[in-house]
Amino acid sequence: MVIKNDKEEIQSFLTDASNFKGECDAVYFPENAEEVKEILIRTLAENKRVTVAGNGTGLTGARVPKEGIVISTEKLNRIIEINEKEFYAFVEPGVILSDLQGRLDELNLFYPPDPTETNCFIGGTVAANASGAKTFKYGPTRNYIAELEIILPDGETLNLKRGFVKADGLKLSLKSESGKEYNLMLPDFKMPDVKNASGFFIKPDMDAIDLFIGSEGSLGVITKIKLKLLAKPGAIISCVVFFEDENRGLDFIEEGRTVSFKNKNQENKIEARALEYFDDNSLRFLAPDFPNIPEGAKAAVWFEQEAGEENEDELLEQWIEIIQKCGGNEELVWFAVNEKDREDIHKFRHAISLKVNEYIARNNYRKLGTDVAVPDDQFREFFFWCGKTVRDENIDYVAYGHFGNSHIHLNMLPDSQDKFEKGKYLYKKICQKAVELKGTISAEHGVGKIKADYLIEMYGEEVVRQMGRVKKVFDPQLILGIGNVVREDLL
Repeated sequence: MVIKNDKEEIQSFLTDASNFKGECDAVYFPENAEEVKEILIRTLAENKRVTVAGNGTGLTGARVPKEGIVISTEKLNRIIEINEKEFYAFVEPGVILSDLQGRLDELNLFYPPDPTETNCFIGGTVAANASGAKTFKYGPTRNYIAELEIILPDGETLNLKRGFVKADGLKLSLKSESGKEYNLMLPDFKMPDVKNASGFFIKPDMDAIDLFIGSEGSLGVITKIKLKLLAKPGAIISCVVFFEDENRGLDFIEEGRTVSFKNKNQENKIEARALEYFDDNSLRFLAPDFPNIPEGAKAAVWFEQEAGEENEDELLEQWIEIIQKCGGNEELVWFAVNEKDREDIHKFRHAISLKVNEYIARNNYRKLGTDVAVPDDQFREFFFWCGKTVRDENIDYVAYGHFGNSHIHLNMLPDSQDKFEKGKYLYKKICQKAVELKGTISAEHGVGKIKADYLIEMYGEEVVRQMGRVKKVFDPQLILGIGNVVREDLL
């Protein structure tokens, strides 16, 4: 097992894509579950803190250590099995998502979760319950996790299969491979009825596996994952529609959402698998790299629709009707007519996130990008409120994201330390507004360390303390992922 402690060699582990920074003594690179177990038993005996690290694509500081050591999962990178007949794959946590997608594509198989940064590790996506554009149709990572092998902070191994162990109301009992029992009382609260990745997943009578999905490396180290797969869809209709008015773009989002929900699982009917929005600022931010963005465009919507050869034209006609109804310029729509066109549209869709990350890294600010979602009937008003709130402080920003899920990424682009400090205040204000509207502070990126204060705003201190008590059942010495999800002073 490789261990690195030279500051130059481990520098990349002391930050993530949010530009959040930390410190540690060493980084360990285990190559199997037994080595993970050895590390945890040793650090427990030494009362040394441990942080689990994926590939650094996260945006919440979850993989960034405050002290102690880091366990990197990059050498736990085997695709163990892909079963074409039963539609599953066994992988280790360090498998890169794009590598898995490439293998599956060759076999005409499909794994729906698709975070923007496809060089993320599968384990990181499970730890954060990551989403992506296709979440509009398929839901988050949680929906595709069938089994997990987890090494707990005391070195015990937990094997969880979906459907085999469930809570009795809010009481949950688990047994490790060696027979050690863990009995816990789950927090008593209700998660919001929106896309949500804030804190532990808790419901009465829940499946035990769901507690660990989205727990952000705070309950155990995931060492093996069984993924549910689907058959690869046939043809894909992929389009970017431009609008001369932001309200018309939002009309298109609402119409596409309503029709897609109404037509769920119906043949020859519109059912978007992705429904994403780009505001006026985003288009201007992207224009230098995409000069074919039409002049005068104030908003754009990208959508994807699965189709077959027999119904592709019919479905496209239905979408064109919605474009016309909502005032989109059908003459300037970007249609993907082949694989290269689809790749070009995907580059456009992903470019905004990359350019924002480049901006914050270049200016050495921490990322101020919201991940909030609110109920559909509150979203339009919330969207305009967010923009005005930031404009009133004269801070540049771009707003885009998964508007089909009423989920907005508003990224502030401060050009001075004073505006960065104002931006932090506005970020909190936007989170508070989302909670007021019965939404969430984090729809897909998780809480990590950066948003731990906002989780308290969302659920209240007592509920977060109850989450801390759940953690302490598995980690009574508090060595693993401290500061992730539950703020340390509430443990």
